[in-house]
Amino acid sequence: MTTSPHPPLLSPGYKSTVLRAPRQQPILLPHSLGELTGPVLGEGPVVAGDADLSVDGTAEAQGQRIIVHGQVRDAAGRPVADQLVEVWQANAAGRYLHKWDRHDAPLDPHFAGVGRTMTDAQGRYRFVTVRPGAYPWGNHPNAWRPAHIHFSLFGRAFTQRLVTQMYFPDDPLFAYDPIYNSVPEFARDRLVSAFDLSATVESWALGFRFDIVLSGDSATPMETPA
Repeated sequence: MTTSPHPPLLSPGYKSTVLRAPRQQPILLPHSLGELTGPVLGEGPVVAGDADLSVDGTAEAQGQRIIVHGQVRDAAGRPVADQLVEVWQANAAGRYLHKWDRHDAPLDPHFAGVGRTMTDAQGRYRFVTVRPGAYPWGNHPNAWRPAHIHFSLFGRAFTQRLVTQMYFPDDPLFAYDPIYNSVPEFARDRLVSAFDLSATVESWALGFRFDIVLSGDSATPMETPA
């Protein structure tokens, strides 16, 4: 029985891992200065508007507005301050603003689908966005990804980057999704956000809480575990 919450690099149900999973033991290379000070998404300092994906400066995005917030903690439960958190997602119709997304759902001219913020002194972050739609992905017959938001955390260097996905409660597609099910069963709930009435703004947006634990027994499953 595995004790790691992270999905295996090779998960045959998730077909692309068959081609990209390593077939030999990795060779550790010393870090260069470029790797330790590598680039991050976006240029310039992070500003407050970077955390609001629901507007593009001229108009509001289409879809159900939501607030996603939480706390980043370490293995001892201590908050991780000044952590760069980035998100990217499909729009409300289930389509990414990306040249390789061939889904025939409409693009939203006012939704770029990317955002970033820094955690505060208590490790807390907050995004305003729209709830993403499910989308087909061709992994197997009638394959649809559950609605999700991608999260990236950068640590103190480019090589410390961790990537995960946040899902929404009670999604009927969980049972059919090889990516979600590649995570050990005991840790899957750590990827599912919780509806949060206290973060919900009346007549404006629903709130969801998603805490992220970077390591230890309660770690959030990561696509690129340290």
